[in-house]
Amino acid sequence: MRDVELDIMSRPPEHNTTNLDLDRMNLMLDILGHPEQSFRVIHITGTNGKGSTARMAEAICRAYGMRTGLYTSPHLEKINERIAIDGQQLSDDDFIDIWDQTKDLVALVDAKMEEQGKPKMSFFEVLTAMAIWKFADTPVDVAIVEVGMGGLWDATNVLNADAAIIGPVDMDHMQWLGDTVEQIATEKAGIIKPNCTAIIGPQPHEEAVMPILAEAAERNHAMLVRDGYEMTASDRMAAVGGQVATLTTPNGTYEGVPIAKFGEHQAHNALAALAASEVVIPVNGPLDGDLVAEALSSVKIPGRIEQIRTSPTIILDGGHNVNAAEALRKAIEESYDFKQLVGVVAMMRDKQVEEYLGVLEPILSSVVVTENSWRERVMPADELEKIAVDVFGRDRVIKEANLPDAIQTAVNMVDAEDELGVGYGHGVLICGSFVTAGDARLMLEEHASPTMRQAMAVHQPAVDPDDSDQPADKAEDEAADNLEDSVSPDDFDVFDVLGLGKEQAGDAGTGTASADTDSTDTASADTDDSADAR
Repeated sequence: MRDVELDIMSRPPEHNTTNLDLDRMNLMLDILGHPEQSFRVIHITGTNGKGSTARMAEAICRAYGMRTGLYTSPHLEKINERIAIDGQQLSDDDFIDIWDQTKDLVALVDAKMEEQGKPKMSFFEVLTAMAIWKFADTPVDVAIVEVGMGGLWDATNVLNADAAIIGPVDMDHMQWLGDTVEQIATEKAGIIKPNCTAIIGPQPHEEAVMPILAEAAERNHAMLVRDGYEMTASDRMAAVGGQVATLTTPNGTYEGVPIAKFGEHQAHNALAALAASEVVIPVNGPLDGDLVAEALSSVKIPGRIEQIRTSPTIILDGGHNVNAAEALRKAIEESYDFKQLVGVVAMMRDKQVEEYLGVLEPILSSVVVTENSWRERVMPADELEKIAVDVFGRDRVIKEANLPDAIQTAVNMVDAEDELGVGYGHGVLICGSFVTAGDARLMLEEHASPTMRQAMAVHQPAVDPDDSDQPADKAEDEAADNLEDSVSPDDFDVFDVLGLGKEQAGDAGTGTASADTDSTDTASADTDDSADAR
């Protein structure tokens, strides 16, 4: 599996100005016999919210008995996460099998492109072709596909959507998509295809963006369904593990729908997912409210305002731009009552770092700046510290270049203020990039010691428990069973979690996110095949 991943991820990146066309993908689909014509498609773009919306739509379609294919990016821990069938990511064997079936065809496309003086297939194009082939081979009834970056020239845009979802359009990836929201909206409008249903989420720059999206819909004779007009999310109330809302679509009204995620933006993501599902599910009129509720109440979205620990509360968020920071801040303000929230932040150097930190400044008591595992793109901790000091002030900023050190420092700061030792009102927010979230998730979940496994059994997370499908090591489980039932929050030690001694801490934070993950694992997470997501 590592060899296969290296073969794929060593290919050129998607964000390359020399390959802004669909020539390679169209040729690949010709060779494969156009498998994309065998299933219905929900296609999703937008600056933020694509992954959440995709998972929600997949869950609704699956609840109705449809066989589903899900293609998302980036991956947090394993490349297999990007392709899922019926809600289950591909096993290593399945992933290797798809590569074995397609690699010779990839070589044919590469050779043809070389003859024409064009670049070979990028890693995202290869992964997209593998996903499409797998969906047809399964076969699935509907594919829910997240755009990598933009839309018009994205590898996924060889698909003709039945439902095209365009979430909020904001400033991001300007070096590839354009310097204005109008240019970015034009790129994203490219997924609106003839006679599809164009589902438009709430737009922070509505006056500039909506005319462009509406014109694309009219030109393609697409039905236009707009958040706040033809569909609405209303009567939102916070609830245990998320929220409840009334969702109204062109087909009907769904009252009291439980949504297992925090934040107003997630209610609107659920609304878009529901409207798209109505397009592809073969039912006249509204869908069954109980099935919709069952689906949306069970969706797990790794790395999106994901609480993975209590005592202390630890939240992961992979958002990297201003729009994502605003959604994160609103969700935390609405759903938590923190007296102390310490941020652990590592970001890519090409992001709006100062603006991102400025949005989060009011909710963070202090911030620990650090670096994630993608050394080629991450902003050095020294540079991030200077920016953070300008935003937070010198006394609220700490620098720890190694991520394990940074997490431990933040936890120690929280523990020092937690007089009762129960974690209530005290938390750690790890954010700034999906690479950062993925690194931390590996550290805090995959390598949990017996002590931490027992702690998880005692202090069950209130939201988003570990949904990893990796079986726990039997020996560790037996060891955990023999521990005392009561575990103090003082038992939390990030080096213990990683299975490292403190003398190894420097090594733990400077190379890769974990010993089980090579650089291509995490490097891929902030490339923009995935691109809208960092």
